[in-house]
Amino acid sequence: MKHKGRQEADKAMNAIGLMSGTSLDGIDVALLRSDGLNELERGPFLTVPYSEAFRTKLAQSLETALAIKNRNDRPGNLSEIETELTDLHADAVTQFLKVNALRASDIDLVGFHGQTVLHKPDEALTVQLGNGLQLANKLGMPVVYDMRSNDTANGGQGAPLAPAYHKALSANLDPQWQGLSPVCFVNIGGISNLTYIDGNQPPHAFDCGTGNVLIDQWVHAHKGIAFDEDGKIGRDGFIDYDIARQYIEPMAEKLDRGISLDRLDFKPLEKGKLSLQDGAKTLAYITAQLIAKSQDRLPKKPKLWVLSGGGRLNKTIVSELHEALDILPNANENRIIKSEDLSISGDAVEAEAWGYLAIRSVKGLPLTYPTTTGVLSECVGGVVQMPTENS
Repeated sequence: MKHKGRQEADKAMNAIGLMSGTSLDGIDVALLRSDGLNELERGPFLTVPYSEAFRTKLAQSLETALAIKNRNDRPGNLSEIETELTDLHADAVTQFLKVNALRASDIDLVGFHGQTVLHKPDEALTVQLGNGLQLANKLGMPVVYDMRSNDTANGGQGAPLAPAYHKALSANLDPQWQGLSPVCFVNIGGISNLTYIDGNQPPHAFDCGTGNVLIDQWVHAHKGIAFDEDGKIGRDGFIDYDIARQYIEPMAEKLDRGISLDRLDFKPLEKGKLSLQDGAKTLAYITAQLIAKSQDRLPKKPKLWVLSGGGRLNKTIVSELHEALDILPNANENRIIKSEDLSISGDAVEAEAWGYLAIRSVKGLPLTYPTTTGVLSECVGGVVQMPTENS
Protein backbone atom coordinates (compact mmCIF):
# COMPACT_ATOMS: atom_id res chain seq x y z
CA MET A 1 0.00 0.00 0.00
CA LYS A 2 1.52 3.29 -1.12
CA HIS A 3 1.92 6.23 1.21
CA LYS A 4 1.58 9.54 -0.63
CA GLY A 5 2.05 11.85 2.33
CA ARG A 6 -0.18 13.86 4.60
CA GLN A 7 -0.16 16.72 2.13
CA GLU A 8 -2.78 14.73 0.21
CA ALA A 9 -5.03 14.23 3.22
CA ASP A 10 -7.81 15.92 1.28
CA LYS A 11 -7.67 12.94 -1.08
CA ALA A 12 -6.88 9.37 -0.06
CA MET A 13 -5.57 8.60 3.43
CA ASN A 14 -4.02 5.57 5.09
CA ALA A 15 -6.00 4.54 8.16
CA ILE A 16 -5.62 1.69 10.61
CA GLY A 17 -8.93 0.41 11.95
CA LEU A 18 -9.17 -1.28 15.35
CA MET A 19 -12.09 -3.45 16.41
CA SER A 20 -12.75 -5.34 19.62
CA GLY A 21 -16.20 -6.87 19.27
CA THR A 22 -18.85 -8.52 21.38
CA SER A 23 -17.10 -11.90 21.20
CA LEU A 24 -14.38 -10.46 23.49
CA ASP A 25 -11.77 -12.60 21.75
CA GLY A 26 -9.17 -10.03 20.74
CA ILE A 27 -8.23 -7.01 18.66
CA ASP A 28 -8.63 -6.90 14.87
CA VAL A 29 -6.21 -4.55 13.11
CA ALA A 30 -6.64 -3.61 9.45
CA LEU A 31 -5.08 -1.09 7.10
CA LEU A 32 -7.20 0.73 4.55
CA ARG A 33 -6.47 3.47 2.04
CA SER A 34 -9.47 5.52 0.99
CA ASP A 35 -10.80 8.95 0.15
CA GLY A 36 -13.75 8.31 2.46
CA LEU A 37 -16.00 7.81 -0.57
CA ASN A 38 -15.70 5.03 -3.15
CA GLU A 39 -11.94 4.85 -3.56
CA LEU A 40 -10.79 1.78 -1.62
CA GLU A 41 -7.54 -0.10 -1.31
CA ARG A 42 -7.54 -2.77 1.39
CA GLY A 43 -4.25 -3.57 3.07
CA PRO A 44 -3.02 -6.24 5.51
CA PHE A 45 -4.96 -7.55 8.51
CA LEU A 46 -3.98 -9.03 11.86
CA THR A 47 -5.85 -10.41 14.86
CA VAL A 48 -4.17 -10.17 18.25
CA PRO A 49 -6.02 -12.42 20.73
CA TYR A 50 -6.67 -11.46 24.31
CA SER A 51 -5.35 -13.66 27.08
CA GLU A 52 -7.94 -15.78 28.84
CA ALA A 53 -7.37 -13.70 31.97
CA PHE A 54 -8.16 -10.45 30.17
CA ARG A 55 -11.18 -11.96 28.44
CA THR A 56 -12.49 -12.84 31.90
CA LYS A 57 -11.92 -9.25 33.03
CA LEU A 58 -13.83 -7.90 30.02
CA ALA A 59 -16.72 -10.28 30.60
CA GLN A 60 -16.92 -9.18 34.24
CA SER A 61 -16.75 -5.52 33.19
CA LEU A 62 -20.07 -5.91 31.39
CA GLU A 63 -21.74 -6.51 34.74
CA THR A 64 -19.88 -3.64 36.40
CA ALA A 65 -20.90 -1.31 33.57
CA LEU A 66 -24.58 -1.77 34.37
CA ALA A 67 -24.06 0.81 37.11
CA ILE A 68 -23.06 3.51 34.60
CA LYS A 69 -25.48 6.44 34.46
CA ASN A 70 -23.26 8.91 32.61
CA ARG A 71 -21.07 7.87 29.67
CA ASN A 72 -17.95 9.15 31.48
CA ASP A 73 -18.62 7.08 34.62
CA ARG A 74 -16.11 4.30 35.34
CA PRO A 75 -17.41 2.47 38.42
CA GLY A 76 -15.47 -0.32 40.10
CA ASN A 77 -12.31 -1.30 38.24
CA LEU A 78 -13.43 -0.02 34.82
CA SER A 79 -10.77 2.71 34.74
CA GLU A 80 -8.06 0.12 35.33
CA ILE A 81 -9.51 -2.15 32.62
CA GLU A 82 -9.80 0.80 30.21
CA THR A 83 -6.12 1.63 30.69
CA GLU A 84 -5.09 -1.99 30.12
CA LEU A 85 -7.37 -2.29 27.10
CA THR A 86 -5.88 0.83 25.53
CA ASP A 87 -2.34 -0.40 26.14
CA LEU A 88 -3.22 -3.70 24.47
CA HIS A 89 -4.53 -1.80 21.43
CA ALA A 90 -1.30 0.19 21.26
CA ASP A 91 0.70 -3.04 21.44
CA ALA A 92 -1.47 -4.56 18.69
CA VAL A 93 -0.80 -1.61 16.36
CA THR A 94 2.94 -1.76 17.11
CA GLN A 95 2.94 -5.48 16.32
CA PHE A 96 0.95 -4.87 13.13
CA LEU A 97 3.42 -2.25 11.92
CA LYS A 98 6.39 -4.51 12.63
CA VAL A 99 4.88 -7.57 10.93
CA ASN A 100 4.07 -5.54 7.82
CA ALA A 101 7.30 -3.51 7.71
CA LEU A 102 5.40 -0.24 8.13
CA ARG A 103 6.41 2.94 9.93
CA ALA A 104 4.24 5.20 12.04
CA SER A 105 4.81 7.91 9.42
CA ASP A 106 3.03 5.70 6.86
CA ILE A 107 -0.22 6.03 8.79
CA ASP A 108 -2.45 9.10 8.68
CA LEU A 109 -5.11 8.02 11.19
CA VAL A 110 -6.13 5.31 13.60
CA GLY A 111 -9.84 4.51 13.95
CA PHE A 112 -10.39 3.23 17.50
CA HIS A 113 -13.64 1.47 18.37
CA GLY A 114 -12.75 0.39 21.90
CA GLN A 115 -14.84 -2.15 23.78
CA THR A 116 -18.58 -1.65 24.15
CA VAL A 117 -19.54 -2.39 27.75
CA LEU A 118 -22.96 -0.72 27.82
CA HIS A 119 -25.40 0.11 25.06
CA LYS A 120 -28.74 1.69 25.97
CA PRO A 121 -29.72 3.66 22.87
CA ASP A 122 -33.21 4.43 24.20
CA GLU A 123 -31.45 6.39 26.95
CA ALA A 124 -28.97 7.94 24.47
CA LEU A 125 -26.26 6.08 26.37
CA THR A 126 -23.52 4.06 24.72
CA VAL A 127 -20.17 3.40 26.41
CA GLN A 128 -17.00 2.09 24.79
CA LEU A 129 -13.94 1.59 26.98
CA GLY A 130 -10.83 3.05 25.38
CA ASN A 131 -8.82 6.19 26.03
CA GLY A 132 -8.20 8.09 22.79
CA LEU A 133 -5.57 10.43 24.26
CA GLN A 134 -3.67 7.54 25.82
CA LEU A 135 -3.64 5.65 22.51
CA ALA A 136 -2.61 8.71 20.48
CA ASN A 137 0.28 9.38 22.84
CA LYS A 138 1.39 5.76 22.89
CA LEU A 139 1.43 5.55 19.11
CA GLY A 140 2.34 9.12 18.22
CA MET A 141 -0.52 9.10 15.71
CA PRO A 142 -3.87 10.91 15.38
CA VAL A 143 -6.69 8.77 16.76
CA VAL A 144 -10.38 9.02 15.92
CA TYR A 145 -12.64 7.48 18.55
CA ASP A 146 -16.10 7.80 20.15
CA MET A 147 -17.93 7.44 16.83
CA ARG A 148 -21.29 6.34 18.24
CA SER A 149 -22.30 8.95 20.80
CA ASN A 150 -23.19 11.80 18.43
CA ASP A 151 -25.63 9.47 16.69
CA THR A 152 -27.39 8.51 19.93
CA ALA A 153 -27.45 12.19 20.96
CA ASN A 154 -29.36 12.92 17.76
CA GLY A 155 -32.01 10.26 18.13
CA GLY A 156 -30.16 7.32 16.60
CA GLN A 157 -29.51 3.83 17.93
CA GLY A 158 -25.73 4.25 17.68
CA ALA A 159 -25.49 1.05 15.64
CA PRO A 160 -24.76 -0.35 13.19
CA LEU A 161 -22.00 1.95 11.92
CA ALA A 162 -20.46 -0.23 9.18
CA PRO A 163 -23.11 0.51 6.48
CA ALA A 164 -21.22 3.52 5.09
CA TYR A 165 -18.30 1.16 4.44
CA HIS A 166 -20.55 -1.56 3.04
CA LYS A 167 -21.89 0.95 0.53
CA ALA A 168 -18.35 1.68 -0.61
CA LEU A 169 -17.66 -2.06 -0.89
CA SER A 170 -20.76 -2.54 -3.03
CA ALA A 171 -19.58 0.21 -5.38
CA ASN A 172 -16.38 -1.78 -5.92
CA LEU A 173 -17.93 -5.19 -6.65
CA ASP A 174 -16.44 -7.23 -9.47
CA PRO A 175 -18.64 -7.04 -12.60
CA GLN A 176 -19.65 -10.71 -12.23
CA TRP A 177 -21.63 -9.79 -9.10
CA GLN A 178 -23.06 -6.44 -10.13
CA GLY A 179 -26.11 -8.02 -11.77
CA LEU A 180 -27.15 -9.46 -8.42
CA SER A 181 -28.80 -6.47 -6.80
CA PRO A 182 -29.94 -5.55 -4.19
CA VAL A 183 -27.01 -6.75 -2.09
CA CYS A 184 -27.23 -7.55 1.60
CA PHE A 185 -24.05 -7.60 3.70
CA VAL A 186 -24.58 -9.68 6.84
CA ASN A 187 -22.06 -9.56 9.65
CA ILE A 188 -22.53 -12.57 11.91
CA GLY A 189 -20.43 -11.58 14.90
CA GLY A 190 -21.56 -11.83 18.50
CA ILE A 191 -24.64 -9.95 17.27
CA SER A 192 -25.88 -10.22 13.67
CA ASN A 193 -26.42 -7.06 11.68
CA LEU A 194 -27.09 -6.39 8.03
CA THR A 195 -26.74 -3.66 5.45
CA TYR A 196 -28.98 -3.52 2.39
CA ILE A 197 -27.60 -1.74 -0.68
CA ASP A 198 -29.61 -1.00 -3.81
CA GLY A 199 -27.67 1.14 -6.25
CA ASN A 200 -27.32 4.77 -5.21
CA GLN A 201 -30.14 4.63 -2.68
CA PRO A 202 -29.21 5.29 0.98
CA PRO A 203 -28.25 2.05 2.74
CA HIS A 204 -30.74 0.35 5.03
CA ALA A 205 -29.25 -1.34 8.07
CA PHE A 206 -30.13 -2.74 11.46
CA ASP A 207 -29.23 -5.39 13.99
CA CYS A 208 -31.05 -8.60 13.14
CA GLY A 209 -30.59 -10.87 16.14
CA THR A 210 -28.17 -13.09 17.94
CA GLY A 211 -25.12 -14.06 15.94
CA ASN A 212 -22.57 -16.27 17.67
CA VAL A 213 -22.91 -15.06 21.23
CA LEU A 214 -25.38 -17.71 22.45
CA ILE A 215 -23.54 -20.53 20.68
CA ASP A 216 -20.22 -19.34 22.11
CA GLN A 217 -21.67 -19.20 25.63
CA TRP A 218 -23.22 -22.65 25.17
CA VAL A 219 -20.09 -24.48 24.02
CA HIS A 220 -17.92 -22.65 26.56
CA ALA A 221 -20.23 -23.71 29.39
CA HIS A 222 -20.13 -27.36 28.27
CA LYS A 223 -16.68 -27.80 26.77
CA GLY A 224 -14.64 -24.82 27.93
CA ILE A 225 -13.99 -23.81 24.31
CA ALA A 226 -14.51 -20.39 22.79
CA PHE A 227 -16.73 -21.31 19.82
CA ASP A 228 -18.16 -24.13 17.70
CA GLU A 229 -15.42 -24.44 15.10
CA ASP A 230 -16.91 -24.86 11.60
CA GLY A 231 -20.27 -25.64 13.26
CA LYS A 232 -19.13 -29.24 13.81
CA ILE A 233 -20.89 -29.57 17.17
CA GLY A 234 -24.20 -28.24 15.90
CA ARG A 235 -24.00 -30.29 12.68
CA ASP A 236 -24.92 -33.50 14.46
CA GLY A 237 -27.66 -32.05 16.64
CA PHE A 238 -31.44 -31.75 16.37
CA ILE A 239 -33.47 -28.57 16.61
CA ASP A 240 -35.75 -28.07 19.58
CA TYR A 241 -38.42 -25.92 17.92
CA ASP A 242 -40.19 -25.08 21.19
CA ILE A 243 -37.05 -23.55 22.66
CA ALA A 244 -36.26 -21.84 19.34
CA ARG A 245 -39.70 -20.24 19.32
CA GLN A 246 -39.14 -18.87 22.84
CA TYR A 247 -36.16 -16.93 21.49
CA ILE A 248 -37.37 -16.04 18.00
CA GLU A 249 -40.84 -14.62 18.69
CA PRO A 250 -39.95 -12.00 21.34
CA MET A 251 -36.71 -11.09 19.57
CA ALA A 252 -38.40 -10.68 16.18
CA GLU A 253 -40.97 -8.40 17.80
CA LYS A 254 -38.20 -6.34 19.39
CA LEU A 255 -36.26 -6.11 16.13
CA ASP A 256 -39.34 -4.89 14.28
CA ARG A 257 -39.09 -1.76 16.41
CA GLY A 258 -35.62 -1.06 15.03
CA ILE A 259 -33.78 -1.54 18.30
CA SER A 260 -30.02 -2.08 18.30
CA LEU A 261 -28.82 -4.93 20.44
CA ASP A 262 -26.27 -5.71 23.11
CA ARG A 263 -25.02 -9.15 24.13
CA LEU A 264 -26.86 -8.71 27.44
CA ASP A 265 -30.15 -8.62 25.50
CA PHE A 266 -29.89 -12.40 25.09
CA LYS A 267 -30.43 -14.79 27.95
CA PRO A 268 -28.00 -17.72 27.64
CA LEU A 269 -29.57 -21.10 27.04
CA GLU A 270 -29.64 -22.81 30.41
CA LYS A 271 -27.10 -25.59 30.75
CA GLY A 272 -28.76 -28.99 30.85
CA LYS A 273 -31.81 -27.94 28.82
CA LEU A 274 -30.49 -29.81 25.78
CA SER A 275 -27.57 -31.98 24.80
CA LEU A 276 -24.44 -30.17 23.67
CA GLN A 277 -25.13 -30.92 19.99
CA ASP A 278 -28.86 -30.16 20.13
CA GLY A 279 -28.21 -26.85 21.87
CA ALA A 280 -25.65 -25.77 19.29
CA LYS A 281 -27.95 -26.77 16.43
CA THR A 282 -30.97 -25.02 17.93
CA LEU A 283 -29.03 -21.81 18.52
CA ALA A 284 -27.66 -21.89 14.95
CA TYR A 285 -31.24 -22.27 13.71
CA ILE A 286 -32.30 -19.24 15.78
CA THR A 287 -29.49 -17.14 14.29
CA ALA A 288 -30.47 -18.10 10.74
CA GLN A 289 -34.20 -17.60 11.27
CA LEU A 290 -33.76 -14.10 12.68
CA ILE A 291 -31.56 -13.08 9.74
CA ALA A 292 -34.10 -14.48 7.29
CA LYS A 293 -37.02 -12.72 9.00
CA SER A 294 -35.18 -9.43 8.61
CA GLN A 295 -35.77 -9.36 4.86
CA ASP A 296 -39.43 -8.56 5.56
CA ARG A 297 -38.24 -5.12 6.70
CA LEU A 298 -36.33 -4.40 3.47
CA PRO A 299 -37.63 -2.54 0.40
CA LYS A 300 -36.92 -5.56 -1.83
CA LYS A 301 -35.68 -9.09 -1.34
CA PRO A 302 -31.89 -9.17 -1.74
CA LYS A 303 -30.45 -11.26 -4.56
CA LEU A 304 -26.96 -11.46 -3.10
CA TRP A 305 -26.22 -12.18 0.56
CA VAL A 306 -22.59 -11.58 1.57
CA LEU A 307 -21.57 -13.10 4.91
CA SER A 308 -18.78 -11.81 7.12
CA GLY A 309 -17.84 -12.21 10.77
CA GLY A 310 -17.04 -15.45 12.54
CA GLY A 311 -20.49 -16.91 11.88
CA ARG A 312 -19.75 -17.19 8.15
CA LEU A 313 -17.44 -20.08 9.04
CA ASN A 314 -20.09 -21.93 11.03
CA LYS A 315 -21.38 -24.35 8.41
CA THR A 316 -24.44 -25.17 10.51
CA ILE A 317 -25.53 -21.52 10.58
CA VAL A 318 -24.88 -21.16 6.84
CA SER A 319 -26.81 -24.34 6.04
CA GLU A 320 -29.74 -23.20 8.15
CA LEU A 321 -29.65 -19.79 6.46
CA HIS A 322 -29.86 -21.37 2.99
CA GLU A 323 -32.96 -23.23 4.14
CA ALA A 324 -34.50 -20.23 5.89
CA LEU A 325 -34.05 -18.04 2.79
CA ASP A 326 -35.03 -20.89 0.44
CA ILE A 327 -31.83 -20.46 -1.58
CA LEU A 328 -30.11 -23.53 -2.94
CA PRO A 329 -26.31 -23.62 -2.67
CA ASN A 330 -24.69 -22.41 -5.94
CA ALA A 331 -27.99 -21.04 -7.28
CA ASN A 332 -27.58 -18.53 -10.10
CA GLU A 333 -30.24 -15.86 -9.55
CA ASN A 334 -29.96 -15.68 -5.75
CA ARG A 335 -26.76 -16.40 -3.86
CA ILE A 336 -25.40 -16.64 -0.36
CA ILE A 337 -21.63 -16.21 -0.43
CA LYS A 338 -18.79 -15.49 1.95
CA SER A 339 -17.06 -12.14 1.72
CA GLU A 340 -13.94 -14.01 0.60
CA ASP A 341 -15.77 -14.77 -2.66
CA LEU A 342 -15.51 -11.02 -3.26
CA SER A 343 -11.81 -11.06 -2.25
CA ILE A 344 -12.78 -9.40 1.04
CA SER A 345 -11.57 -10.87 4.32
CA GLY A 346 -14.62 -11.64 6.42
CA ASP A 347 -12.54 -11.22 9.57
CA ALA A 348 -11.21 -7.83 8.51
CA VAL A 349 -14.42 -6.07 7.42
CA GLU A 350 -15.34 -4.55 10.78
CA ALA A 351 -11.82 -3.28 11.47
CA GLU A 352 -11.57 -1.94 7.91
CA ALA A 353 -14.88 -0.16 8.47
CA TRP A 354 -13.46 1.63 11.49
CA GLY A 355 -10.51 2.87 9.45
CA TYR A 356 -12.90 4.05 6.75
CA LEU A 357 -15.14 5.79 9.28
CA ALA A 358 -12.12 7.54 10.78
CA ILE A 359 -11.35 9.01 7.36
CA ARG A 360 -14.96 10.12 6.92
CA SER A 361 -14.92 11.62 10.40
CA VAL A 362 -11.94 13.91 9.78
CA LYS A 363 -13.46 14.95 6.46
CA GLY A 364 -16.81 15.83 8.03
CA LEU A 365 -18.70 13.17 6.07
CA PRO A 366 -21.72 11.46 7.64
CA LEU A 367 -21.19 8.18 9.45
CA THR A 368 -24.86 7.31 9.96
CA TYR A 369 -28.20 7.84 8.24
CA PRO A 370 -31.89 7.78 9.17
CA THR A 371 -32.16 4.45 7.30
CA THR A 372 -29.31 2.84 9.24
CA THR A 373 -29.57 3.94 12.87
CA GLY A 374 -32.80 5.93 12.90
CA VAL A 375 -30.90 9.16 13.52
CA LEU A 376 -32.92 12.29 12.73
CA SER A 377 -30.74 13.25 9.76
CA GLU A 378 -27.40 12.29 8.24
CA CYS A 379 -24.98 12.48 11.15
CA VAL A 380 -21.24 13.08 11.47
CA GLY A 381 -19.37 11.71 14.44
CA GLY A 382 -16.10 10.87 16.10
CA VAL A 383 -13.57 12.71 18.22
CA VAL A 384 -10.16 13.43 16.69
CA GLN A 385 -7.35 13.20 19.22
CA MET A 386 -3.86 14.38 18.28
CA PRO A 387 -0.85 13.25 20.30
CA THR A 388 0.05 15.85 22.89
CA GLU A 389 3.30 17.73 22.46
CA ASN A 390 4.81 16.37 25.66
CA SER A 391 4.08 12.69 24.97
